Amino acid sequence: MTTGGTAALVRRPEGSARATLLELLFDVVFVAALAMVSTLIAERESWTGAAEVLLTLTAIWWTWSITSTTTEFYDPDQRPIQVILMVAMVGSVGMAAALPMLSAGHALVFAIAYVTTHVVRGIVLTTSLHRQRHQEAMERAARFLFWFVVSGVFWVTGALTGAPDWRLWSVAIAIDLIAAAVRYPTPWLGQVPIEQYDRTTGHLAERYQQFIILALGDIILVPTLEVSRNQFDRFRLTALFCAFAIMLLLWQVYVFRANQFRLAGTEARQASRLAPYTHLVMLAGVIGTATSFDLVVAQPTGATPVRWLMLIVGGPLLFVLGRTLFTWLVTNNVPWRRLAWQLPALLVLPWAGGWPPLLVTVVVAVGLAGHILTPGAGRETKPGLERRRTDD
Repeated sequence: MTTGGTAALVRRPEGSARATLLELLFDVVFVAALAMVSTLIAERESWTGAAEVLLTLTAIWWTWSITSTTTEFYDPDQRPIQVILMVAMVGSVGMAAALPMLSAGHALVFAIAYVTTHVVRGIVLTTSLHRQRHQEAMERAARFLFWFVVSGVFWVTGALTGAPDWRLWSVAIAIDLIAAAVRYPTPWLGQVPIEQYDRTTGHLAERYQQFIILALGDIILVPTLEVSRNQFDRFRLTALFCAFAIMLLLWQVYVFRANQFRLAGTEARQASRLAPYTHLVMLAGVIGTATSFDLVVAQPTGATPVRWLMLIVGGPLLFVLGRTLFTWLVTNNVPWRRLAWQLPALLVLPWAGGWPPLLVTVVVAVGLAGHILTPGAGRETKPGLERRRTDD
């Protein structure tokens, strides 16, 4: 239900942590954009342009992450916040539609879609909060707006010729990522006060968890579409089953004991600031895994090209490393016993090029299963922004 526009925009601490239906629709639209990234990588026959694909993936993810942070600090049932969500959805569709033809004149579409999403959000927030005389929240929104205008100059300038200027776009995305890391230092306003990150609630944890789980669905969606375009046989169906198994195993890696957690104080603050970066690593792992199964389902037998090997092994490995990195940075704990199960897939790489792609995926699945089944140490970490402790 939409609340009148006169109500306070700032989320109340005692408010519901559940995501709204519009937020869930927002997630689905962005996952569709990620599916496009997987398809583009699968269609490439070499690593040429891999850095460019990673840059555009980062831009799409950053749009989702910043918008979700907005719904953490501001009430998503209010009309201005709903407008922001809808604009972000339109922006994601524009970015996704422009991806296949970036070098053929659509770079400006991508840049405008990205910049407009962030600038409109800043304008809507600052004007609405100014009317409500909420000075602290307005200053926070103004800091975000300032830095997205700065990076927007590089995004748009780098697309004026029709094709992307990847150097300017690299500067632009670096500004976006670094500005967030240093808390948006802005002339006359300074940085976002560190205490504001203490307001993080269970809503933000839920948002990250929901998005990653939806993104994992691409691992089975992409190869299912590939199977539907090819002749059915036992090898392709087995590859599809492996995709489903690895999707479930990665889900287990992410949600391990998710119902037993609590973070507070400094750890909660650190988690909320690190989540966008560590989840980007996990998301890259999801994209790589989905891409690998798009290829494996199309050709499950024969030799495995080196590029395929890197995707089949590297996709799940990136996901596990992203999850482990988050654990380590927040809790100073590394689950070494479970992490060791990623070694078998790495150790067979020198010989795996002569194996069928399907066999390589089985080795990866066995490693992930071992990761899940191996008992943890005394201190266990939780997905999203949370943690638990067990007795040694």
